[in-house]
Amino acid sequence: MSKKIAMIFPGQGSQSIGMGKSFYENSALAREMFEKTGERIGVDFAKLLFEENDQLDKTEYTQPAILLVSMIAYKLFQESRPSDAVMFLGHSLGEFSALCASGAINYVDAVELVHKRGKLMSQACESINAGMMAILGLDDAVVEELCAKANSEGKQVWPANYNQAGQLVVAGIKEDLQSMESVFKEAGAKRALLLNMSIASHCPLLSSAMEPLGEAMEAMVNDSFSAPIVSNVTTEKYATKSEALKLLKVQLIQPVKYKQSIEAVAGEIDMMIEFGNGAVLKGLNKRNAPDVETLGISDMESLSKVCEALS
Repeated sequence: MSKKIAMIFPGQGSQSIGMGKSFYENSALAREMFEKTGERIGVDFAKLLFEENDQLDKTEYTQPAILLVSMIAYKLFQESRPSDAVMFLGHSLGEFSALCASGAINYVDAVELVHKRGKLMSQACESINAGMMAILGLDDAVVEELCAKANSEGKQVWPANYNQAGQLVVAGIKEDLQSMESVFKEAGAKRALLLNMSIASHCPLLSSAMEPLGEAMEAMVNDSFSAPIVSNVTTEKYATKSEALKLLKVQLIQPVKYKQSIEAVAGEIDMMIEFGNGAVLKGLNKRNAPDVETLGISDMESLSKVCEALS
């Protein structure tokens, strides 16, 4: 009996210099994808990904780079061992990779779309001192309560990424986040770490990006879903263009419920395969769904190992 596989895709923070190089050096398809996407948005992806630079961590470049490497991994896997997914799922930006893998958007269009998304997010935060903070060792409910109390006092701090039990990232105005560091620690947090970011993802500070992102998606997304996508916003599945447009716009200002999504679908699947650099989601899934194996494809060696494991 064939395994029920969820194909999953990482988001921002998974990037690193050198990612995708194994694919680029060993696959004509990978080189073609580098070239086509680079031409579309005017970026030399080989230079961006393989040479030391300060561009890769800028969100308008981070997002297309991560999506490109994820889609190369996915397409090479499908070329090596064609496999159907019962669902697709991504973490934040990774939901756009999931949309692409499902067939609802062409990979070149998807790279252009997330390049625009990154620009819109940066623009929304350019006139404010925005940031994000990782909270370790506190229950979600405690973080939520502390953020709600801060909101009532006029501070702009919100839960942004539910990654795993005891790991929640909050977003908002940097000064407000810094003022909350001692509050989180007094409540029992092991760490309250301000991240090296100049945007505040998945909170109301990005509301100005919603409509222009929706307009760009309208022209690029279609209704050809090979399998449903699990929404970061609702943890429920969708498989239509209209739902994708609505949910991916709202995703900008609503928290990523990654932990809850994995918990919601774990009973429906036998395995997850992560496509893209590193093994960020595989690490999270050890706690989110310890009984479901997660394999990862980030280079040619891991591609071979996953194909062998499935044969």
